[in-house]
Parts: sequence; structure tokens; C-alpha cells
Amino acid sequence: MITREDVKARLSGMPERINSVELREKTMDAFMLAIGEGGWRSMEELEEMPFTLLTDARCINFWEHTMAVTMGAIGLAMGQIDSYTKMPYRIDMDRLIAGGLLHDVGKLVEFERAPNGNYTQSHSGKCTRHPISGTVIAAKADLPLEIQNIITCHAREGEGRPQVIEAVLIHQADFATFNPLVMMVKGQLIIP
Repeated sequence: MITREDVKARLSGMPERINSVELREKTMDAFMLAIGEGGWRSMEELEEMPFTLLTDARCINFWEHTMAVTMGAIGLAMGQIDSYTKMPYRIDMDRLIAGGLLHDVGKLVEFERAPNGNYTQSHSGKCTRHPISGTVIAAKADLPLEIQNIITCHAREGEGRPQVIEAVLIHQADFATFNPLVMMVKGQLIIP
């Protein structure tokens, strides 16, 4: 059985950086809902789950990707906050961290472990991609609409849609971790 403490431990203290206790707890509620709906039984299964099935994930798992995107989005936000004399918009760091942690929560229902040990797309995943299933999970956890917007809009589903600034930053951090792997597979990433 996977506990809330197991998930918190894997997220390396990042949930504790969410100042709002209510948002922090609802973020953890969303993880637990997704883990339950996905039928995951052990952290070991999730440690081995690749963050994507669309390209060679190079052994980068779901948790590592989640942390890299969250930290990357924080870096993008801080780059602006520390560099701009006058911020043209407000970046909500609680929303940014919660959204970063949850951007791929739908993958916990989109992916499954096949009997042969490989990870594949579940029936749910064939019907609904993770930005949509993740948004449904966030709604069930009673997360704010702005967090739902981040989850929905972090991938191609968000193209051309109105977005909170945190969704823009998470989208950029997400693709900064995904695109180089796709480019490597295609022989397009220049590595000196």
C-alpha cells in the first residue's frame, strides 16, 4: 500500500514549500486519488514507471520528471522575479509548486504495468490523455480552477487556450525536459 508519507518523501520536501496548508493537503489528496484510481500497489512500481511512453525516457521516472519540471518552473519564475525591475504580472509560488507537482498526475491513471512488467497505456489513457484525466482528479480533490488550468494547459491541450502564468512556466519547463530526449532519438540534439 502506498501512503501519503511515501509520496511526500519522494517529492523531496517540495509539498512543504506550499505555504497554504489547504492547497498543500489538496495537492496530496490528488496524488492519493490518482494512485488509487490507477491501481498502484507499491512505490517500487512507480519508481520504475517512465515519465513518458512517447519516446525513450532514458530511465527518467515519473518522480524525477515531476521534480525537474517543478524546479525548472521555479527557476524560470525566479529568473523573472530577480531580473525584472517591475514585474508585469504576479507569479503565485504556491500555485506554481502545486501545479508543477501535479502537472502529470493524470499519468498515474494513463499508464499501467502490463503482466510482462512493461509500462503501457491503460484503457483510461487510451480514452483520455493525462492533462484531461489529471484535471478531473484535481477537480475531485477540490483544487482551485487555476490549478486545473495548469494541468489542462501544460501540454498540447493548452495550445491557444487562456492560461494562468504558472501554466506557461510549467509548460516551458516540461518541454525543456521532454524535447531534448525526442531530439536525441531523432539524432537532432547536438552533443559536443
